[in-house]
Amino acid sequence: MQNKEVSWMPSYGPEMRGGTANVTVIVSDERVCSPILNAFDTAVILNQQSLDKFEDKVKPGGYLIYDPNGITKKPTRKDIHIYTIEGAQLASDMGNSKVFNMIILGAFLKLRPIIDNKNVEEGLRHSLPERAHKLIPLNMQAVQVGMDNVKEA
Repeated sequence: MQNKEVSWMPSYGPEMRGGTANVTVIVSDERVCSPILNAFDTAVILNQQSLDKFEDKVKPGGYLIYDPNGITKKPTRKDIHIYTIEGAQLASDMGNSKVFNMIILGAFLKLRPIIDNKNVEEGLRHSLPERAHKLIPLNMQAVQVGMDNVKEA
């Protein structure tokens, strides 16, 4: 929607049997030559296993955003920006656990505004079947909830 280049590489191998699953997303103004990264500008962490695995991979000066639900050992780095978003609780408060991902997206976009909200909505219109378009206002509300509730850790 914003003339960006995007690479999306999920990792679902043995992780699906109880470990962490992860995905690397690259959004760039230039062509993405490789979807493989050794360090990240931003990590969005949703469980302790992922925090243990990926905290050290955030570049100095980068961002780590995490949902504290289930996190027993908080991030400790001092050279990155650390934020929390209680996505699971906020989705529950909204009465729909399915909007969790959109709450997390809102938190991310508040801190790293790489995509305009109007283009998030337009992207939903293009990617969702027409029968699901009635859910777009709820999804955009969830994005706003994430933006309004992300906090510095």
